[in-house]
Amino acid sequence: MDIAARTEELVTGAVESEGYELVHVEFLDRGSASVLRVFIDKPGGINLGDCQRISRHVSVLLDVEDLIDHHYTLEVSSPGLERPLYKAADYLRFRGREVKLATTSMIENRRNFKGILKDFSEGVATLDCQGEVFRIPIEQIKKANLVYRF
Repeated sequence: MDIAARTEELVTGAVESEGYELVHVEFLDRGSASVLRVFIDKPGGINLGDCQRISRHVSVLLDVEDLIDHHYTLEVSSPGLERPLYKAADYLRFRGREVKLATTSMIENRRNFKGILKDFSEGVATLDCQGEVFRIPIEQIKKANLVYRF
């Protein structure tokens, strides 16, 4: 299991017990300049105090478990207004919202899509792109984000 997955497993319960959702964890292994990013969310959004609180909590857990054997920087932040979608639960939660996504392979001669997420079932996202409907398996989604309109 890689460091990001191990970290996610280690901190999920602690983050949720504080009233937050653990959105995603990523680890960029760059030797002594490595970065461990933890993305959190809650209804109403995240502020700096939330990030500091969870950073202290996660830092203690990571120090006790000693998952990373070299220097790294821990960053705790919000997923942002154009929140990435990572898990099946994300696709289910944001049905009815506008998303943009890129696929790993061509689907009907395209890799980039922007439209309304109509449904997600059995690992397949149904996207309505201005009346044209696409069914995209989650394993073919390289990147997906909510679209925020100002």
